[in-house]
Amino acid sequence: MKLKLGLLYGGKSAEHEVSLLTARAVSQAIDFAKYEVYPVFISKEGEWRKGQKLLGPVESVETLQFGEDTGKANDITSFLPTDNTPKNLATAEGKEGLDVIFPLLHGPNGEDGTVQGLLEVLNLPYVGNGVLASAAGMDKVVMKQLFAQAGLKQVPFVHFIRREWKNNQIVILEKIEESLKWPLFVKPANLGSSVGITKVNNREELIKAIDLAFKYDRKILVEQGIVAREIEMSVLGNDSPRCSVAGEVLPTKDFYDYSAKYIDGTTNYAIPANVSNRLQKSLEDAAIRAFKVLDCSGLVRADFFVTDTEEVLINEVNTMPGFTPISMYPKLWTASGLSYSDLIEELISLAIERYEEKQQLEHSKDGE
Repeated sequence: MKLKLGLLYGGKSAEHEVSLLTARAVSQAIDFAKYEVYPVFISKEGEWRKGQKLLGPVESVETLQFGEDTGKANDITSFLPTDNTPKNLATAEGKEGLDVIFPLLHGPNGEDGTVQGLLEVLNLPYVGNGVLASAAGMDKVVMKQLFAQAGLKQVPFVHFIRREWKNNQIVILEKIEESLKWPLFVKPANLGSSVGITKVNNREELIKAIDLAFKYDRKILVEQGIVAREIEMSVLGNDSPRCSVAGEVLPTKDFYDYSAKYIDGTTNYAIPANVSNRLQKSLEDAAIRAFKVLDCSGLVRADFFVTDTEEVLINEVNTMPGFTPISMYPKLWTASGLSYSDLIEELISLAIERYEEKQQLEHSKDGE
C-alpha cells in the first residue's frame, strides 16, 4: 500500500517563492509508484489550502498555487482534523488521513518551529527538525549563542533589537565600529536564503543596511567579514547523524545572495571541495556538534568559513535547506552516493522513526 504523503509549502514569509521552487523540485524527485502525494498550499496571506492528489511531477510553480483567495487570512481550518478524520489529516478526496507531512517551508511561519509545533499538537509525523531545533536554527543570535556553548569557533558579531536601535543608535554604531572590522554583513536574525542581508564598508552603508534588515525582523545581527573559503556540509540522521562530502561555494558575485542561490545560477560550486582528510574530519566534527547542540533531526546544512590556516569557523546551520535543482544540500548527498530520490526516501523514514519513538513516551505520571 502506498504511503500518503502531504507536501506542505508556500507560507506567509519573504521566502514564499523559495518554498514553491523547493516543492516543485521535490515533486519531480518523489517516486509516485511508492507514494500518493497531496499538496497543501499556504498562501502569502496564511490561508491553508488542500489540493487534489498529484498525478505526477509538477512542471510549474503556478500549478502549485491553487485555490481562490477567500479573504480568510491565517485560516488553517481546512487543515485541521474533524469528526470525519479519525486518523491524521484528511485528504482532499476522502476521509482517510495522510501518513506523513513533508514541510517545505522556508523562513518565519514555517521553518521557525511554528508549523512544527502545530504538527506536534496534531500528533502528525513530519519530515525534518522539531520545534526546538527549528526555532533555534531560525534565530541566528540564539543559534550563535548555543554554538558558543558548544565551543564552536565563530566570527565576531554584535546583535540588537529595534527598540535598542531607536533609543541608542549612536551607542550601537560606536560599539559595532569598536568591536568589529570592515567589511561587515548585516542580517535579519530570523530569515534565511540571504533575504535582507547586505555587505557594507562604512557607517553610511551600515545605517542603510540596518534599516533594510529591520523591514524583515525586529532583531538584527551584524557580523565581521572574513577572508575565507565558504565550505558547506550536509548532515542527515536523527540520533546518529552522518555527514556528506564537503562542498565549496564559489560565488561570482560579491557574496552568495538570494539571486545567486535561487534565480540566476551565477554561483559555482566545487563538489566535492578540495579539502585535506584532516580538514574533512574537522568539518564533520563541527557539523555534528552543531547538529546535536540544537537537537536537530532529519536534515541540516552546516555552513563554515575556512581560513588559509585551515581554521574552521561555523557560520550557521539551515534546518530546512533548499531542495531546488541548484541547491547545495542534495548535490552534496548525490556526490556522496545518495541520489535525490533516495535522500527523500531516507528523510521520510527518519520522520516515521522519530514519530514512532515519541509514541512510546508516557503521558501520565503513573505511566498508565
